[in-house]
Amino acid sequence: MAKFSFSSPLVRGAWFILAVVATLLPQTQQLLAWALMVGVVAAGILLLRLRVSTVLFVGAAISVRRLQLDDIFTGMVVASLIGVWALISRLPMMDNAWRMKVGFVAAVVLGAAVVVWPTANMLSNGKIPLPRYVRDRVPMVLAKGLDLQGGMRLVYQVEVEEAIGEKRNNIAAEMGQDLAIAFGFSKEQGRVEEKRKLEEKVKVDLPESALVRIRFADKNDRAKLDDRFQKKFTAEMSFILGPKDNEATFKIRQDVETNIRERAVTQAKETVFRRVDELGLREAAVTSRDEDIIVEVPGQNKQAFDDIKEIIRRTARLEFKMEDTSDFFAPPKVDPNTIPATERIEIRQDSIPDGLKEKNEKKYTTIHFAQITKLDTESMEECKKRFRAWIDTLGVPDDRQVGFGIVPDPDDVNKEIGWRTYYLFRRAEVTGEHITNAEANPNQDKQGYSVSLTFNPVGSERFEEVTGANINRRFAIILDDKVDSAPVIQSKIGGGHAQISMGAGDQDTQLLNARKLERVLRSGALPAQISQKSETTIGPSLGRDAIDQGLKGMVVGTALVLLFMFIYYRTAGLVADGAVLLNLFLQLAILASFGATMTLPGIAGLALTIGIAIDANVLINERIREEMRTGRSIRAAIDAGYDKAFTAIIDGHVTVAISGLILMQYGSGPVKGFAVTLFIGILASLFTGVFCTRLVFDWWARGAKVKRLNIGAEF
Repeated sequence: MAKFSFSSPLVRGAWFILAVVATLLPQTQQLLAWALMVGVVAAGILLLRLRVSTVLFVGAAISVRRLQLDDIFTGMVVASLIGVWALISRLPMMDNAWRMKVGFVAAVVLGAAVVVWPTANMLSNGKIPLPRYVRDRVPMVLAKGLDLQGGMRLVYQVEVEEAIGEKRNNIAAEMGQDLAIAFGFSKEQGRVEEKRKLEEKVKVDLPESALVRIRFADKNDRAKLDDRFQKKFTAEMSFILGPKDNEATFKIRQDVETNIRERAVTQAKETVFRRVDELGLREAAVTSRDEDIIVEVPGQNKQAFDDIKEIIRRTARLEFKMEDTSDFFAPPKVDPNTIPATERIEIRQDSIPDGLKEKNEKKYTTIHFAQITKLDTESMEECKKRFRAWIDTLGVPDDRQVGFGIVPDPDDVNKEIGWRTYYLFRRAEVTGEHITNAEANPNQDKQGYSVSLTFNPVGSERFEEVTGANINRRFAIILDDKVDSAPVIQSKIGGGHAQISMGAGDQDTQLLNARKLERVLRSGALPAQISQKSETTIGPSLGRDAIDQGLKGMVVGTALVLLFMFIYYRTAGLVADGAVLLNLFLQLAILASFGATMTLPGIAGLALTIGIAIDANVLINERIREEMRTGRSIRAAIDAGYDKAFTAIIDGHVTVAISGLILMQYGSGPVKGFAVTLFIGILASLFTGVFCTRLVFDWWARGAKVKRLNIGAEF
């Protein structure tokens, strides 16, 4: 009876067929095939009968199937690299452990070559060919930084006080809800009538950005601020009674305010990064420093710069607010006769919907509103700023807000001539935070474009509740402090969908505006407005000079180091030189895989890691020479040399790595770029300087079996 062997051709063929079947089977059956395959492999390993090459082949087949579900190209690359590893492990030379290590190094180098390929194509200006198929599937590119090719540097300041004020507004709105329940009013907080009833009992004032003051009409009602009420809000606010006997004051605590500031800057940075990334500008860098957001965009495309500034400056704060039908702009509060004619501000009347009567009949109210016509010498934003300054003199209540809507020219809807007011409740019923998707679509009549919004479950429920409680009232849609529209609620709106019309204008302009709005809504709203502090443009000549000098210094320094190693250590020096070049190659591959941007500090980091890598090889070579002087054999000298040098190498590398981590944590901009490059170089140096060179020395001692090790001057 023939003896069974796990490594027999029959068993290997069975494993091969099983791997192919696992690749082709549907996903449900594939799991069973994989389980059986893993069981067979495990059994073979336990019985020490299964060759490692066969394990690698089966692993490659599994990798292909798993990865091709998402990306066939990635699966092909991974399977090919594992295949190379397996083939090298089967070569008839040295021992199996050495072949496995060499195969691993070969797979790493080939994988790095695939990653670096697009970068090499870019840096060579296309001289190194790159097929479109590969370009589309290997997006990793090591882009030139701002200091290497010129570009634009923008610095924005986050208005953190606005974020604190927004937090205060949300708390004040929540307090209003709890007080309404305490007074026994309806829980339907969207109903305008209930808000007016509550205001007769209590007012929630907002005198400062971090302050909420509750003022009761009857001082005895202050008892409604019981322990439950205080416990709910004192987690984030301090509480005192006063200053008057019918008032109570809440103030955001200092630690909470600090967290709001930090979170506002972090969220602003992430939002700006998403917006820049949506434009496909992977080489752009977005960083933060204190309360500033720094955006660096390499290149010289002025149109791209304008698009970036336009997309960044938009707060993209979307809010839905109910209109208050109180006649705020009516005389005598606002006397048209006291407004100078030069201001071009008029007080007009309008009949607006005001809810339903007892028998569900629609009710209308006549109110006054203000309208301004812009001067011929000013822009719409300048006109709005002048209009807002005038309205600030009227004393708008803290819980109300004046919204601004654009007034088009009656004879040309594409022309904007001024602004009009909407008197709104300050509290936003629904916000952009409740939006899960935004999509630009043509209108049903094909005469324009709009952006369709989809709300999350919380927003959908809230939207349905508010629209159901305020039928026949105007619901203002406010985007970036501008009333986009104020549609009348005809019925309860469920389903979690809404729509923002792009208004009048030609089709191309509407489509462009719709796509911009879609982009900013998808990327999220800024937590607070940002204002541009500075803009710096670096010319391409400065970029060329910088890269020429930097590269020249790096090339000359590297060449001198490599030449010294060859002269001093001869053949062993060539091995060290090869390890250094491989180190640089792997660093570029790792940086490219992260989509990093190469800057002058990054080049300095690469140059520094050359010295660190060479230092490791110097230690190894010197330890080997010392062992050779004692009369040890070549193989014993190599083993002892690597063992004794390893501790010193680890000490030096760990020390530098700690420094790099600290710089990465607390540094910014160029310092952080230098630290990242340095840290990656440390990791690559350990791999190339210790692991890879040891393979060459082992081959000399055990494969080539040299009689004399050429390691420089006589030892």
